[in-house]
Amino acid sequence: MSVDLSLYRLILDASLIVQLVMVILVVASVLSWLVILVKARTIKLANRASDDFEERFWSGVDLAHLYDGIRRKADMSGMEHVFSSGFKEFLRVRQQPVQVVDATHRSMRVAIAREGADMERYLQFLATVGSTSPYIGLFGTVWGIMHAFLGLSGAQQATLAMVAPGIAEALIATALGLFAAIPAVIAYNRFATDVDRLMGRLENFSDEFVALLARQSTARANGGSRE
Repeated sequence: MSVDLSLYRLILDASLIVQLVMVILVVASVLSWLVILVKARTIKLANRASDDFEERFWSGVDLAHLYDGIRRKADMSGMEHVFSSGFKEFLRVRQQPVQVVDATHRSMRVAIAREGADMERYLQFLATVGSTSPYIGLFGTVWGIMHAFLGLSGAQQATLAMVAPGIAEALIATALGLFAAIPAVIAYNRFATDVDRLMGRLENFSDEFVALLARQSTARANGGSRE
C-alpha cells in the first residue's frame, strides 16, 4: 500500500487541531518577520540620524539656531528630540542658574525614556514568539502522534505505513514552531543590544550637553557678576 507523504497532502490530511497549530505558527512567523524588517530599518535610520545630528551639534553651530531649525520638524525623534527637550527647558530656566542643570537634565531624561519606549516597541512580541512557538509546535506534535495511535485502536494489525502519515504531520508542527522561534529569538537579542547601545548614545549626549550648558551658564553668571 502506497502512502502519499507529500508536504501538501500531509497538511491537508492533518487533524483540525494540528492544522490550527500550523496556522498559528505560520501567522506568528509572518508577523515576526514583518516586525524584524520594520525594526531593522527603524534602528538603522535612528543611528544614521544620530550620526548626522552629532556632526552638526559638534560643528560649532549656534545652539539657538540649531534649536530653531529642529523644533519646526514634524518627525523629530532620537537625539534631535532629546536636544530639543533639553534646550527648551534650558531657555525656560536659564534666568535661574541654580536650576539650569537639574531641570535640563530631568527634561532630557524624560525624552530619552520616551525614545527608549518607542524603540523597544514590538520587541516583546518577538520575545513571545521566540519563547512560545516551540511549545505550540510541541503541542501540535503530541496531539498529532496521539491522534495517529488512536487511529490504530480498531486495526487488527498495526504497520508503520498506518502511523507514518500521522507522525509526519505531527513533526511538521514541531518544524514550524522552530521556524517561527529561531529568527524571532535571534532578532530579539540583536535588536535589544542595538537599542541599549542607542540609548547609551543618547544618555552620553545628554550628559555632555548638560555639562556644556552648565559651563555656559557659569561663564554668563561670572561675566554678569564682574559687570
